[in-house]
Amino acid sequence: MSGRGRLLLLAGWLLVLAGLGLLVAQRLKVGTDLRSFMPAPATADQRLLMEQVGDGPGSRLLLLTIAARCAPRQHRATPGLFPATPCAPLPADRRDAALAGLSRGLVAALRHDRRYSQALNGSFDLAALDSALLPYRYLLSPTLDTQPLDEAYLADQLQQRLDDLSSPAAGLLKGLLPRDPTLEVLKLAERWAPPAAPEMRDGVWFSKRHEALLLVQTVAPGFDPDAQRQAIGGIRRAFHALPGSALAQLQFSGPGYFSVAAAAQTRHQADWIGRISSLGFIALLLLAYRSLGSLLLSALPIASAALAGIATLTLAFPQVHGITLAFGFTLLGVVQEYPIRVLSHRRAGEDALRSVRALWPSLLTAIASACIAYLAFYASGVNGLKQLAVFTIVGLLAAGLSTRYLLPRLLPARVHDVAELRWLALARDLVDRLPRPRWLPALVALAIVLMLILAPGPFWQNDLAALTPVPAPLLQRDARLREALGAPDVRYLLILQAPTAQGVLALSEQLQPRVDALVAGHAVDALELPSRYLPSAARQLARQRKLPGQAVLQRELQTALQGLPFRPGLFQPFLDDVRAARSLPPLTPQRYARTPLGQRLAAMLVQRDGHWLGLATVSGVHDVAALQALGAGSGGTVRLLDLKAASESLVAVYRTRILEALLAASVLLVLTITVALRSLRRTWHVLAPMTLATFLVLAVERMAGIEISLFHLVALILAGGLGLHYALFFERDTGDPAEQRRTLHATLVCVLSALLVFGMLGWASIPVLRAIGLTVSLGVAFHFCLSILMAPHAKPDHARQD
Repeated sequence: MSGRGRLLLLAGWLLVLAGLGLLVAQRLKVGTDLRSFMPAPATADQRLLMEQVGDGPGSRLLLLTIAARCAPRQHRATPGLFPATPCAPLPADRRDAALAGLSRGLVAALRHDRRYSQALNGSFDLAALDSALLPYRYLLSPTLDTQPLDEAYLADQLQQRLDDLSSPAAGLLKGLLPRDPTLEVLKLAERWAPPAAPEMRDGVWFSKRHEALLLVQTVAPGFDPDAQRQAIGGIRRAFHALPGSALAQLQFSGPGYFSVAAAAQTRHQADWIGRISSLGFIALLLLAYRSLGSLLLSALPIASAALAGIATLTLAFPQVHGITLAFGFTLLGVVQEYPIRVLSHRRAGEDALRSVRALWPSLLTAIASACIAYLAFYASGVNGLKQLAVFTIVGLLAAGLSTRYLLPRLLPARVHDVAELRWLALARDLVDRLPRPRWLPALVALAIVLMLILAPGPFWQNDLAALTPVPAPLLQRDARLREALGAPDVRYLLILQAPTAQGVLALSEQLQPRVDALVAGHAVDALELPSRYLPSAARQLARQRKLPGQAVLQRELQTALQGLPFRPGLFQPFLDDVRAARSLPPLTPQRYARTPLGQRLAAMLVQRDGHWLGLATVSGVHDVAALQALGAGSGGTVRLLDLKAASESLVAVYRTRILEALLAASVLLVLTITVALRSLRRTWHVLAPMTLATFLVLAVERMAGIEISLFHLVALILAGGLGLHYALFFERDTGDPAEQRRTLHATLVCVLSALLVFGMLGWASIPVLRAIGLTVSLGVAFHFCLSILMAPHAKPDHARQD
């Protein structure tokens, strides 16, 4: 091709890439819901698990602490809060008062933000209540179950209010007293507080470490890192806007924070690993080919693969998951071998098109085989893996076809033939002299079987928590805060089932005495039933019938007020609320859920498959058998759900589907290689080393005590795709010693580049990245060695020349 034609082709190729980039920029919407990478749940418990993982109350709960810290020298002290001298001691009462003020200020700021359904710190704010629902307090509070509103009770309560008015709580009571002299609102607030609430100081929760404690429930699901990042950012901004916040430290914990921290940590490590490995890859190619132009041109098929894959995803799916992009680029690492093969196999003075035509049958077989392997992801039926399959397959085809039909037309006519390298001739001679014993496959197979039998621990990794990138100190701190705050356990749920919502609430009320006995017997620290927040309609009506009439209540109140210094008419709002409560319809879950205080109930009372479920949260489980006994004889209406066990069963089903798809792909792969090579012997020389190397990686990792997860399977497929290239080209014997040297050169460059990239991943602290890096690195090494040792023995160069 003429110089002008090459320039036109290059310009056209770059324009197509620019067009794909523009399409991606306009249409790409990145999703973050991790449930896209989980299979469709098959059982009711698995469906409930998936809902709780993303939308359950435990997943949306953020645990916050506010602690004092040393005053920076550049900051002045805020009057009444912290001293100006850095690290100067501060009396505990002054410190706690300052932190309590910040806690109240933060809760007040968050209560008006729609991103948060609840913000609790133990303090009570009458303004946070819906005034229209205040008359319902007599139907919601259990007071009337044991105590009528008669003269004796009212007199006792009014006398207590006199004592309260002379206490520090007088400021709160002055606004509440005329409407609620029996303080039913405060009784409800205490009832709705976390069951194992921490100690109170200055009206807010505190830990034993002098930290102010808060609970914030986000509207966004816990495993939506983007939404959680915005919610956490909103809390930080609200906190930093408070006076004195510069001299205090705000810290987070909880699933939402962990998802944000994990995403940030993964992105950080992937970025620096990517930068270092990219520089190393560029240096390797420059050293191998000594041509900057060839290096730049060889990047075009890789760019084509990435952009074509993403563009196809934007057209085929409404959203592209972030994990799909991250894994997709990793799996596309195999396409870097296509231009490397073309560059290494160029002969001096030979047209690039002619070189690539000789390589094309082997390259096409490798591309087709890799596409078949990645079809297993599509057959899994999981949306995230289907996206991964589409991205990878389209990328492989785009890279392969552009390497075949476009790249050779752009490469320079004059090249340095790598077959002339002296060190390469010595290396090839060493490879040819290596023994290739027929018993080697049997020996490797026997070693694999023995290692798998003797390997310690379980084979499969079913515990998703073991793959978390969250550092252990943060997890330990989360456990400590949950214990201090009485936050619900994220593992267990007590499930109550009934045909209607009212049936669930009635069942909850029936179960309450047995639950109280479990708490008293220390089987659990706390168990929150839905009826804790909303009694059944029948219970509300029963309490309503116990409310005295207007005339009776007014007479009882007047008698109770005798001798007390309250002004006449002060309690008319109280009389009006009782009169209103006598005619109120029972408060329903639907009506209650539209209020801030009803958000908790909405998360605990859900409708599924024609019936209603009550989700009772559990804290501090000490006797699982006692909890399970609550469902004995209930006919399935009460049962304990172990979310960990449900997740493990879901992972097992997930893995089984992927393994079945991989088995089908393996059969197709054998048929494809056999048809392409037209020889069972040649097929053996290609597939045997790849198969043995794959199982050898599994055996070595198992002997090291590594439990195999989904990410290891993904990495094995990638390593198998790379190993297939090695075996195909080592098996390809053209009868030309120089071509054998070129094959060795290309394979060495491919192996070194793969080890450079994935070896870096193997050093990552992120379990997922480390699993992929270690597996692929081992796979590349084993595939390379076995492909050489099981390839047909090449004749010495002098014999070929004769």
